[in-house]
Amino acid sequence: MKISYNWLRQFLNVAEDLEKHTALLTSLGLEVEGVTPFESVKGGLKGIVVGKVIECFKHPNADKLNLTKVDIGTGTVQIVCGAKNVATGQKVPVATIGTILYDDKGEAWTIKKGKIRGEESHGMICAEDELGLGASHDGIMVLDDALEVGTPLADVFEIENDHVIEIGLTPNRADAMSHLGVARDLRAGISVHEQAPEFITPSLSNFYVNSRADRFDIEVLNPELAPRYCGVNIKGITITTSPAWLQNRLKAIGIAPKNNVVDITNYVMHELGQPLHAFDATKITGQKIVVQTMPTGTPFTTLDGAVHELHEEDLMICDAEKPLCIAGVYGGQNSGVTKNTTSIFLESAYFNPVSIRKTAKRHGFNTDASFRFERGIDPNITEDALKRAAILIKEIAGGEIASDITDLYPHKIEDCEVFLPFAKVDSLIGQEIDRIEIKDILRTLDINVKNVTEAGLGLSIPAYRNDVCRPVDVIEEILRVYGYDRIETSTKLNATIATSSKLDNYKLENIIAQQLIGQGFTEMMANSLTSSKYHELTDQISPKNEVKILNPLSNDLSVLRQSLLYGGLEAVAFNLNRKQSDLKFFEFGNSYHEFQKGSYTEQKHLSILTVGNVQESSWNSAFAKADFFYLKGAVIAILNRLGIKTVSEKVTKMDFLSEGLALSSGSKLVDIGIVKKKVAREFDIDVPVYYANFYWSDVVKIIQREREPISAISKSPAVHRDLALLVDVQTEFKTLENIAFQTEKSLLKSVKLFDVFEGDQLPEGKKSYALSFVLQDSEKTLTDKQIDKSMDKLRLQLEKQAGAVLR
Repeated sequence: MKISYNWLRQFLNVAEDLEKHTALLTSLGLEVEGVTPFESVKGGLKGIVVGKVIECFKHPNADKLNLTKVDIGTGTVQIVCGAKNVATGQKVPVATIGTILYDDKGEAWTIKKGKIRGEESHGMICAEDELGLGASHDGIMVLDDALEVGTPLADVFEIENDHVIEIGLTPNRADAMSHLGVARDLRAGISVHEQAPEFITPSLSNFYVNSRADRFDIEVLNPELAPRYCGVNIKGITITTSPAWLQNRLKAIGIAPKNNVVDITNYVMHELGQPLHAFDATKITGQKIVVQTMPTGTPFTTLDGAVHELHEEDLMICDAEKPLCIAGVYGGQNSGVTKNTTSIFLESAYFNPVSIRKTAKRHGFNTDASFRFERGIDPNITEDALKRAAILIKEIAGGEIASDITDLYPHKIEDCEVFLPFAKVDSLIGQEIDRIEIKDILRTLDINVKNVTEAGLGLSIPAYRNDVCRPVDVIEEILRVYGYDRIETSTKLNATIATSSKLDNYKLENIIAQQLIGQGFTEMMANSLTSSKYHELTDQISPKNEVKILNPLSNDLSVLRQSLLYGGLEAVAFNLNRKQSDLKFFEFGNSYHEFQKGSYTEQKHLSILTVGNVQESSWNSAFAKADFFYLKGAVIAILNRLGIKTVSEKVTKMDFLSEGLALSSGSKLVDIGIVKKKVAREFDIDVPVYYANFYWSDVVKIIQREREPISAISKSPAVHRDLALLVDVQTEFKTLENIAFQTEKSLLKSVKLFDVFEGDQLPEGKKSYALSFVLQDSEKTLTDKQIDKSMDKLRLQLEKQAGAVLR
């Protein structure tokens, strides 16, 4: 936010001390991010003087040039001039040798002594645009003949030198979105260290109604969206350019002047913080203003010529027949002030901040007015701002006030009542502040002390401080004005040694993240806000369970995610579009669900995606493509690292996976599979995407409940034995593995499938499994007899329970 220092000092009777005041603003929480000098005319007309043309005749060597003798007060100089309108006896602006001028791009160039077609030239007679005093370049600028020769031109014209303060305003400080608000804070800060300066507010005593003949009827159909609405009619005005002082104020803060009426509304908004809007009164049908919402789909053309389809919740300012303006956001094309406007209806209102924010985001607007309305303005300055603007319009644009002010304010927004306990002040600040100083600080902040007791203060917080509604908020106000640097620092250092379990969630996440990074995966972080359209891609992730955002930034960020999959697919699509085809991502994050009205759940997940190749080719190896078994291996490695050794497998029920498994160990651990092509195509992905979703909250519970005991490494060797078995084609390896471990619980350490064969050489409906068994006794070396006994037992149970036949 830009603040003019000259404008700021119009509110405070203080001596100029820019460095002191900017430092004070920062200490008050209005952080000054920079200070930029401002000149109403770039260069300040330095080196430009009033000259008088003594002689003027044709250049002897150029038909289109003139040779002039000009008195500049310190002597007479010869200047070559190409302007057609230069003549003897004129008073003209002269740029002397060494003067710096600026071109239309703001680049500097210096006036130097030179020769033009053989004749010396000692300066330059300037046109308006060359000095920055106008846009005309038809000829030189002719000055008032009464001006004294040699007078600096900066003394003739109103040249203003200012400093623009750039303040990094936090969203909660809606009260400081104006020069009045910043001045109010600066007064409070100054008052702590010295006598409170005089606070000067614009006078409204010149406001009076000239006639009451042209009153507009105003009707507010949605008072909850427009709690206060004021308006007045002004007629007989003349639209023209604004005076220099007004243009300078606006230019200093980066606003381009338009015309006197529009400039005044902008001026008052930045002065007092109240947005205003001026309608051409002749374009208002029926001498009536109606504040209401319109049906969804109603077309409306804004000032920029764009056509918008209105939403049923958009608040509109209408006349008897049509909408004129999007309330608090943007004006309409057919109701604005033009050079032909002679009468206006001037609006000043307080609109519901949530409503304005929704409308502005819905239509993609971010105007100065919506910026203020969204954060909450002062509801009690509405009429005063209207009077201030009306007075300025009468002074600058002429005309008369042709109606009483209509002020619809059915339910006054009351000030907030707060009781501030002194004990809480001392406790939070860490030291006792003098009670009288506390009351003085509160009064400088316009916080009314209604009653005082030994226990604390009864306070009334003005409505414009919508961020101060609790005792702790008031304490923050006291402390920022009192000064954080005045709080004493203790000489005692207290430290606490925290104990934490190795099974704390963040530690487990770090362990697995490091493991995945070591395997070549990249951690990603997607937004928890997503589009509701994604929740329509599958039946299991239902829109009815969405947690909706009350005030979304956009339709694409309107709900909280129910799955990490869609954020992962967005990342995959983003990288594929940029020729990054080999991807291995993982993400820790939460999903959010509403199962009943007002009943919400939040669950932690670990999401893993692989696309393309998992290994690049080299001289001794080929590309290795991502597949289901690669991802399953990574998943099993994670479970093993967490100490979960025993898991059961079954076909996943996740309908966004075309093929996959669900792994569980008492409770569901993870779903692994291939993302359905239909879902992937919604993100313009036409390659296989392999996906694993860990139910991380359940995984952590299992780890914390079931601790894996540590055993010493066996000193005796392990023995490997293989069996080739003929089994039914429907038989899964997992079935054989489970039978084996149930049969030989003490010696069997692992079972691996190392070959699968199906072909014409085998009986119909059969396949061959080659299994490798590892046997080991932790206490002694196994004998052949023990090994043969165990293998016979395994073979018999496999035959009995699975119908397996030894080949």
